[in-house]
Amino acid sequence: MTGENPGRRRQAAAALFERRGRMFFPYGEAEISHLKARDRRLSAAIDRIGRIEREVRPELFSALVHSIVGQQISTRAQETVWNRISGRLGAVTPQAVLALTPEELQSLGISFRKVSYIRNAAEKVVSGALDLEALAREPDEEVCRILSSLDGIGVWTAEMLMTFSMQRPDIISYGDLAIRRGLRMLYRHREITRERFERYRKRYSPYATVASLYLWAIAGGAMPELSDPAPREAKR
Repeated sequence: MTGENPGRRRQAAAALFERRGRMFFPYGEAEISHLKARDRRLSAAIDRIGRIEREVRPELFSALVHSIVGQQISTRAQETVWNRISGRLGAVTPQAVLALTPEELQSLGISFRKVSYIRNAAEKVVSGALDLEALAREPDEEVCRILSSLDGIGVWTAEMLMTFSMQRPDIISYGDLAIRRGLRMLYRHREITRERFERYRKRYSPYATVASLYLWAIAGGAMPELSDPAPREAKR
């Protein structure tokens, strides 16, 4: 053991992979070496695909608002609305959100229901009922529980926030259809049961998030020779 602080190592890696104001999920040789040593098929996929850069949003409240805005709309529509929000608010903070009336937020293209979710989260942060900074010291299970208790935030959204905002290293989501598709394609399973999923999760731990990056890439066609073995009805 070197005594190196993992948090500092991830921060240094994040700084290394910052590109023109954008930041990408930080990982390095330790994560890749671990995954390749634990799984032969994933090792071959990593070599074939190469490094994956997925953008992160380090400001958790801003990322939470971005996630709520994107619910049930296209990515293009999400970014259009987001540009309006950030153009009006500048920094998307709880205080900036609450400085606008619900009607003003709606005028930016946000539905009344989503406005209520966003304002509810902002009010909890401002009142101290939700301490976003303290979440960094909590284990994954507790972070997921707290985030998914917010209006409009389910378990899958909480896991995505833990991945692409908090940059937690050991997150893989059973509720993510693309993750399950990637597992089916890589390991040639017709079905990914919860029990089977847990075996893979334990195999990848403590770097399951990096495994997730590769499974998403596989599901998206990064290895075109791999088909999805699931029956057609199970792919929906």
